[in-house]
Amino acid sequence: MGRTRPAIRDAAEKPGSGTGKRGAVVAALMLSMALAALDATIVSTAVPQIVGDLGGFSVFSWLFSGYLLAVTVTLPVYGKLSDAFGRKPVLVAGSVLFLVGSLLCATAWSMAALIAFRIIQGLGGGALQGTVQTLAADLYPLKERPKIQAKLSTVWATSAIGGPALGGVLAAYADWRWIFLINLPIGVLALWLIVRHLHEPRREPASKPRIDWAGALAVFACGGVLLTALVQGGVAWDWLSAPSIALFGTGLVLVAVVVAVERRAAEPIIPGWVWRRRTIAAVNLACGALGLLMIAPTVFLPTYAQAVLGLAPIAAGFVFSVWTLSWSLSAALSQHVYRRIGFRNTAMIGIGTATVILLAFPFLPYPGEPWQPTLLMLLLGGALGLFQLPLLVGVQSSVGWAERGTATASVLFCRQTGQTVGAALFGAIANGVLATRLGGAGDLDSVTRTLDSGAPGEQVRHAVAEAVHAVYLGAAIAAGLAFLVLLFVAPRRFPVLTHDEGTQDTEGTEVTDPSPAPRGAP
Repeated sequence: MGRTRPAIRDAAEKPGSGTGKRGAVVAALMLSMALAALDATIVSTAVPQIVGDLGGFSVFSWLFSGYLLAVTVTLPVYGKLSDAFGRKPVLVAGSVLFLVGSLLCATAWSMAALIAFRIIQGLGGGALQGTVQTLAADLYPLKERPKIQAKLSTVWATSAIGGPALGGVLAAYADWRWIFLINLPIGVLALWLIVRHLHEPRREPASKPRIDWAGALAVFACGGVLLTALVQGGVAWDWLSAPSIALFGTGLVLVAVVVAVERRAAEPIIPGWVWRRRTIAAVNLACGALGLLMIAPTVFLPTYAQAVLGLAPIAAGFVFSVWTLSWSLSAALSQHVYRRIGFRNTAMIGIGTATVILLAFPFLPYPGEPWQPTLLMLLLGGALGLFQLPLLVGVQSSVGWAERGTATASVLFCRQTGQTVGAALFGAIANGVLATRLGGAGDLDSVTRTLDSGAPGEQVRHAVAEAVHAVYLGAAIAAGLAFLVLLFVAPRRFPVLTHDEGTQDTEGTEVTDPSPAPRGAP
């Protein structure tokens, strides 16, 4: 490792142009994060207009699945590339690819073309999501990281929730193609700020970086096949049908191929230390469980609010969205907790509280009042803010610059994978309960159609309530598993790197962040 500059100090210690430059970079990171989050959900309310123009109703779900699959499977690849070549070139290349994909989506002439271009968008979105989080850790010392991470969490949550509303407005009053064209000015501004103001220090690695392209291809293929099987199973075909069996079988073969290729690679895309180090392995598993449990409120609560509580879509969206407010506030304040009791203990308090809250949901009275699930969601957001952010900051602080991109990407990859597994698992649970309660003639799609056509009957309302209660019980089990992982797998105190050469201290000791600061900050 070559010479590096010391970590960034508080901007107040050295006023001047550097503060403005760091602010410009942070603005670019927030804009990039907003684009990546927005495009995961913005298409949902514009589907009728898109299908009416391009056709292809039977495959429109791939507008979402294709984008999310591309984002998920590329996260480990971009993490490794950012460690080898720096964050800036990866973020710039990902931004350009995302913007090219957006432009192509706006010119799509068929549903097949639009799906293909959405996948291109997702290939760029993976770079935005992972590299932005890594750069945030590079820019700020340990004591300031919760502030920037809380800002990014707020941007992500706001964009993810506001995406459907914005997509609906653009589709109704302009044209659905503006859903993708609106990315261009925002993305170009973010790209210009990054190119103009982010200057990473020169690093001289001990040897020339070697990229494991065979491993990258194997990881991409394996992740794509397995995630496709999970996303489409029970939707496009039955779980025990030939397509599902073929995809899962192929995925298992590719898992063996990934393991074999990565063991032989000099610089593997997914290095073994990601799972050998207790800190990172525990956080990966815990965040995988987080992704799984998040499906309960994000996917099923809006249906519950409309079918059981009888709320209009906007009011149902409010019941769902309140957790983002408390999540962001709790994340911003979490540093005051983990500085006193440590990363692990703070996260355990958060996920332990979340377990109790999720278990309380099935005990809500039927049909109940809207304030009851709203209060639970407000409390759940606060609990998860204490859980996720300390773990992410703890992992980023336990590794040096040359490993931070890979470590961050592994955490995000596990959370994304958990969400995919959760959607498949909880969807199957909900459909099973609905089928039992409605005599084999009910599933989530039929309930959605009933809501679109008018108020559901009492039998349907009871069935939806029981299905969502079962899903929340499953989410509580996932939260409990995350608690056990932190209790038995995670070290009692996370190691904190004291300088880039690799010396570690334990959390709770006053240490400075080891990472060299990109220029543009004091």
